[in-house]
Amino acid sequence: MKTFKHEPPVKTVYDVFIERGFIEKVTDEGKVPEILEGKVTCYIGFDPTASSFHVGNLVPIMSLTHMQRHGHQPIALVGGGTGLVGDPSGKDEMRQILTYDEIAENAESQRKQFSLFIDFSGDKALLLNNADWLTKLNYINFLRDIGVHFSVNRMLATESIKIRLETGLSFIEFNYQLLQAYDFWHLFKYHNCLIQMGGSDQWGNIVAGIDLIRRLEGKQAYGITFPLIMTADGKKMGKTEKGAVWLDSQRTSPYEYYQFWINTDDRDVERFLALFTFLPMEEVKECGKLKGADLRTAKEVLAFEATKIVHGEEEAEKARSASRTLFISVSDSISMQGSVTAKVNVGDSIPTTSMDKQKFIEGIPAFKLFETTGLCASGSEARRLIEQGGAYINNRRIDKFDEPIKLEDFDSNGTISLRVGKKKYHRIKLKNS
Repeated sequence: MKTFKHEPPVKTVYDVFIERGFIEKVTDEGKVPEILEGKVTCYIGFDPTASSFHVGNLVPIMSLTHMQRHGHQPIALVGGGTGLVGDPSGKDEMRQILTYDEIAENAESQRKQFSLFIDFSGDKALLLNNADWLTKLNYINFLRDIGVHFSVNRMLATESIKIRLETGLSFIEFNYQLLQAYDFWHLFKYHNCLIQMGGSDQWGNIVAGIDLIRRLEGKQAYGITFPLIMTADGKKMGKTEKGAVWLDSQRTSPYEYYQFWINTDDRDVERFLALFTFLPMEEVKECGKLKGADLRTAKEVLAFEATKIVHGEEEAEKARSASRTLFISVSDSISMQGSVTAKVNVGDSIPTTSMDKQKFIEGIPAFKLFETTGLCASGSEARRLIEQGGAYINNRRIDKFDEPIKLEDFDSNGTISLRVGKKKYHRIKLKNS
């Protein structure tokens, strides 16, 4: 009897989005999966409010990459025009208005970071700036041609607008929805863009764009939104005590970036592997099965893969090596129950501060060092940390906040290692040593 080998059905990008946890809402749950079986053009807009993306921007950026990997054409839209207005969505107060020069500079920085994720060669993807069309609009013509299609009552019912009405919404921000809708229409008309994607706070803006396209072109467009990613302990993804975790290595070093991921809450590891790496889901699920001490292996995979995407494999290797060295050092220190351990040279990946040798002849109070290096936000915070037993120098717990740290505390290479708890490290290196 003849048998037939049945190949498993090929996953569409929609299947991947569902499987990896990207989708919160779609405008047409029947049609969107269907059109994603063919090749489509999609876009996401990113207003250049900073000179670098941060971890909180990764979900939309990763989604564009998945679209491209499945044969679709993504458009990364730099909001050089909308950035001059400021999106009120998801904000309690008006964004700081940036100058034209600041917006242009930030937009150029974003262009470079997009290339870490998306291949713009040929027509595989487009990198556009809405300043190219928005800054050329005639205000009266815009009101007559575009504004006439918007209902103020419907705009006021939009969730992002309703929230801001309680704290105050400027007229310039109220116009933002019209501009974003115009973007979608422009990309639909001139680049055949069928889908706009974005965070959950963009739902109202996306729907407004779809409605404008229907009114102006008599055709249908679609939208997909992603959930706001919160950590298991209820914090917004990418926010730390020190602020945002940036993709720019000058603002967040590859080592610090790696440390952010390896310190992921145990409950988030599998979810973050699915969202922020390109590992096959089979591997993601295997990592998710690890428990207890073995879970550190899964966290290492997450940290390495996430760092490799942004900073390259070489920097990811360096960060992993430095992290392992420190982890072993801390483990040894704990196992020796507080005895003084050998000073460890952990390489160049650790955040480092250079200080004059002369300052340590008489000694610097320990709490001052923790403040100077940024491990603590203030001297009083550093005092409390030391008094509570959470500060270490060369893996030796500091008992007195004003203990003088002198030259004899440095190793033969002129360095000492500072640590807060088990996870935050900093190194001080003597100048001219």
